[in-house]
Amino acid sequence: MNWLNKLPGFQRSPPGLEWAIWQRLPRILWVGTVIPGLLALACWWAVPEQLTSAADRDLLLTSYRLMGLVMLHWTLVLTVGIGCVLVMVMKGPAYVADAYPPPGREDAPPSVDPESPTRCHPSKPPR
Repeated sequence: MNWLNKLPGFQRSPPGLEWAIWQRLPRILWVGTVIPGLLALACWWAVPEQLTSAADRDLLLTSYRLMGLVMLHWTLVLTVGIGCVLVMVMKGPAYVADAYPPPGREDAPPSVDPESPTRCHPSKPPR
C-alpha cells in the first residue's frame, strides 16, 4: 500500500529565499549565542576582587539580561526555521489522499436545479 500518492502533473515551485535562510540559520544561531556569551565573560573577567553589593547586583543583572537575549535569539531562530520548513513543504510535491466517501452518502452526484436561488444566471440577478 502506497501511503503517499503524488498528484500527477504537479510542478514543484522553484526554491527561493527559504533555502538561503535555512542554510544560514546554524551560523546565525551560533553567532547570536557566542557574542552575548563573550560579553558576559568579559564582564566577569573585568570584575575587581572586592565587589560592593551594588556592583555585584549590576553584574548579575547584566548576566541575566544577556541570558535573556540569548533565549530570545534562540526563539527567533526557531520561529524562522519553522517558517522555512513550512514554505519548503508547501512548495514540495502535491499528494492526493485516498477517496473515502463519508458514510451515508449517495453515489450519484446531486442534481442542480437551474431555477435555484443560489445559482446565478446572467439574465437574473441574485436574490
